[in-house]
Formats: sequence, structure tokens, C-alpha cells
Amino acid sequence: MKTIRIACGQGFWGDWLEAPVRLIEGGPIDYLVLDYLAEVTMSIMQKQKARNPKAGFATDFVALMDRILPQVLAKNTRVIANAGGVNPQACAEAVRLVAVKHGLADQLRIGIVAGDDILPRLDALLADGHRLENLDTGQPLADVRAHIQSVNVYFGAQPIVEALQQGAQVIITGRCTDTGLALAPCMYEFGWAADDWHRLAAGTVAGHIIECGAQCTGGNCLVDWETMSDFANIGFPIVEMHEDGTFVVTKHPNTGGRVSVASVKEQLVYEMGDPTTYITPDCIADFTTIRLAPDGDDRVRVWGIAGRPATAFYKVSASYFAGYKAVGSLIYAWPDAYAKARRADAMLRQRLHDLGLRFDEIWTEYVGAGACHGLQLAGEPSRDIPEVVLRVAVRSSDQASVERFTKELAPLALNGPPTVTGFGSGRPKVEEVVAYFPALIPKSVVTPQVSLLA
Repeated sequence: MKTIRIACGQGFWGDWLEAPVRLIEGGPIDYLVLDYLAEVTMSIMQKQKARNPKAGFATDFVALMDRILPQVLAKNTRVIANAGGVNPQACAEAVRLVAVKHGLADQLRIGIVAGDDILPRLDALLADGHRLENLDTGQPLADVRAHIQSVNVYFGAQPIVEALQQGAQVIITGRCTDTGLALAPCMYEFGWAADDWHRLAAGTVAGHIIECGAQCTGGNCLVDWETMSDFANIGFPIVEMHEDGTFVVTKHPNTGGRVSVASVKEQLVYEMGDPTTYITPDCIADFTTIRLAPDGDDRVRVWGIAGRPATAFYKVSASYFAGYKAVGSLIYAWPDAYAKARRADAMLRQRLHDLGLRFDEIWTEYVGAGACHGLQLAGEPSRDIPEVVLRVAVRSSDQASVERFTKELAPLALNGPPTVTGFGSGRPKVEEVVAYFPALIPKSVVTPQVSLLA
């Protein structure tokens, strides 16, 4: 039975830079998939593109291709990355310059998947009656239209399959599902039909397992983490996918971490939602049908996955400006560190009140004294804890109020509770708040644009 090896080398923009290099060098893989995009990333990229028409993509990807392109072509490995962000064309052109630098331009075919950025069409879509209601609140997008910064549709695997069919060796997409990056090679290599729901669900689950990189090979895994081998050299995941939709999750030999049923299970429940209805543009996967079993050292076999027909909608990820925020911190030391931090917080809030400043929200955390779990679970802190970090955040539509807040923390060093430190880094920075707006749009009104770089 035909088998392909799909490796994931990035779980987000900012993941370990060495991981994809080690995947290419560490053994045979047929596909290297790289996930760079998160919801807030699209807004950042839109701002970059507004300042520079040639920006708006994950620049780390270009630097990576400079390191691995000769090996990618020599080993006939195909690379699929959503590094294009809001400017896949510019990202592809940057990669072509890398190929020119290495004398490989004639050997490289770059595929581009675009059309997901519907910000230029937004007003026309709203005028046509597409309300784009918030999936969580029901609020129509028109309510925040004036503050919208990015609007992108999540495409699935099919446009990537088309790029593969056109002979692309490196495929650069805009916003697409994390799972689609891995499902596309399966559909292309095995000829899976677009309505072969069980196999599409299997490829989707495989993509979900590896989409966060080393999170399924022992990273961020609570089970037996103390005995995890060689975190510094952790291996990133590889799926050995079979034509029938069964697959094995593994990693290169002689790498750190661990592939186990437990590590795969922890990743499976990540951002899962309803386990019977994991919705993607390609299909609906039923996670309750997944079967897992050990298959040797650092190998987990996966089978039995059931799927259902895809919906008639794409998910839309929009972001909008929602005011300003600032976060500042001070450290209080033993004795009575927690009591001092609480007193300082009360003092700060009183001063903000006396100044007439009003905020949409003020949030205080006592790091080291129940910040992660809350006092109800963590219990009242001991008087003997060595230190507590007082961290205070404010949010407001009024920038001036947030600016003034940033000037009220440092004075506590001399006129507040004693044994304070941690103020040497200066005043907190005022930042814009980017809010997330999820919605749905009919697939019939959005068309992926698939091309080869001319």
C-alpha cells in the first residue's frame, strides 16, 4: 500500500527556527508543511502591507528557504506553507529571489493560493446582504466595520491540491486551515475524491495532530514530562499516511521528545470544540471515532476515523481595532510579598480613581500567588513565599487614560509598600487592542485563486 511521509516544521510564526532544517536533514520526508498564521497575525500583516506593498507575509519563511532550498530540490521534497499571509504574491517573489541566489530558479516551480483576503470586497459583500454575524455573539460585522483591519476566509485543502496538480514544488498560501496543509498531499498523492468523507476526515485528523509541531511529540505534554528525553533536541512530527486513511505519527530517529498515545491525545483535544463535529472546509471529522495504539518506539498508529459532508460555508476570520491597552508589573519580595502586592494594587487603583480616569477594564494578577489557577483553587498564599509579581493591565477606548496609567506604576517604588523591584525597564508601552471577529460566508461567493509564479 502506498505511503507518504508528511512532516510539520512550524506550529506558529515564532516556532523553533531549526525544526524544519532538522526535518529536511534528519531523514526522508515527502512533504514539509509549515503553519505560520494565527488570527491576530493577519491584522499585523495587513498593517505591514499598508506601509509597504511588498510586505505582509512571514519573513521567517524566506530566510528558511534560503537555508533549505537546495536540499528540498535535491531530495524532491515539496513544501507547503501558509506563510503568504495577506500577500502570497510578494512572499512567492521573495522565495524566487532565493532560488536565483542559489542558481536554482530554473528548477523551482512556486504555487500561489490567494483569494482568501476579502477585505477589498467587504463593503460589496455587506451591501449584497451578507451580514457576517459574529459566531459567538450574533453581532453583525457592520457594527464594527469602521474599525476592521483584516478579513480572511479559511480555505481548505482543495486549492493546494490544484497547485500540486500544476506541478508546484513550493506552495505558498494565504489564510487556510492548519489541517488543509497536510490533507492536500493525501488527496493529491492518493487521488482521494472530494466527497470521500472518511478518508478526508483521516487526513484532517492527521493534520490536526501535527499542526502544532512538537506539541504532539512531547512538547508541552504533561504526562511524564520529567522523564522526557532531550527537550533541547526535540523531534518534530511526521505522519506516515497510507492510502486507506490509516496512519502512524512518528519523528526522526535520534531526536528528543516522545511520541506516545498520551502525547497524541493531548494534541487531539487542543482547540477541538465539539468532538463529534470538527468542522473544516473539506469535511466534518468525528473525533470520537479515532482509535490510537502504540506501534513501536515513538510510533502511534491511528485509524477508524469517520467523516461527514462539508458544510456550504467558509469560516471568516476578521480583526478590528478595539481601543488601547497597557500592561505593567512590579515585584514584591519577602516578607509578606503577597500582602504588599495587594496593598500596592489598591493604592494604584485609588490614584487612578482620584485622577478621574475610567477604563473599560482593569485586571490585576499576582504572579506566584495563584495567578494561573485563581485563589479558589490555589488557596491563600503563604506569608513566606519569596516574591510576587504584581501585574496590572488596563484597557480603554481613550488613549490618554491608558497613557496616564503607564505613569502611575513607577512612583510606587518610592511611595508604596517596601521591598519592591522590577521597575528598571521603564514605563509600560501603550498598544492597540486587536479584537477577533469570527463569522461564516457561503462558499459560493468566494473563489480561491491558484496560480504558478510567472
